[in-house]
Amino acid sequence: MKMKILSLLCPLLLVSVSLSAQDDRAYIKEQIELWGSCRNVALSDQQGNVALSGYNVYAASGVLSNLSATLKQLSDAGEYIDDVQLTEAGRWLILYGDNGTKWNDIPDGLAEKLMEYNKNKEVITSATFNDRGDWIIVSRNHYAASNQDIMWLIKDGLSDFGVLWTAQMTEDGAVLCFERGYEYHGNVPQVLKNALSKTTLNAYRVKFLPDGSYFFADEEGHCSYNM
Repeated sequence: MKMKILSLLCPLLLVSVSLSAQDDRAYIKEQIELWGSCRNVALSDQQGNVALSGYNVYAASGVLSNLSATLKQLSDAGEYIDDVQLTEAGRWLILYGDNGTKWNDIPDGLAEKLMEYNKNKEVITSATFNDRGDWIIVSRNHYAASNQDIMWLIKDGLSDFGVLWTAQMTEDGAVLCFERGYEYHGNVPQVLKNALSKTTLNAYRVKFLPDGSYFFADEEGHCSYNM
């Protein structure tokens, strides 16, 4: 896949544990190795980590009790857990099924769009946000963002790389995954850019942190990570 850098602003398995901050990332990696595949993660420095595999197989460590309880509720109900977003302030969002959502303290504009897309039965593929109030939401047919700079970034990527699949934000950076490439916004670690330029995976989701920790995977759960 080509990329362009822009400078702008199964069987049910439930694993949820409480570990020290220095151990919970290692625990997540251990679970991924045991599974042999992983289709998505949520990474943070202060609020724990989550890994997703199969239909609703997950592992979570160091996360807030309300997030842990919600993940267990969805898994016990047999729901497809699609994505988890975490911020360092303890805000979180879960996408499940085609357009199901659960959240804790997300930006008002994003919450409104999520409810609108849900009402219209849009298939939501991605919703990401940060503690500054920036956000992006993507469905099979539409997309929206918190400001015009991000909207122009999306439009530029659509022109160059085709359909927008997913997006991921930190406080000062973002990666957008399109069907034929990536758009980078702000502070994205060079180690991730290098990995995406070399991989043979057609990355459907990318997660990263400013310290260079990253994860990306295709739709089948083939993944690569440094965390």
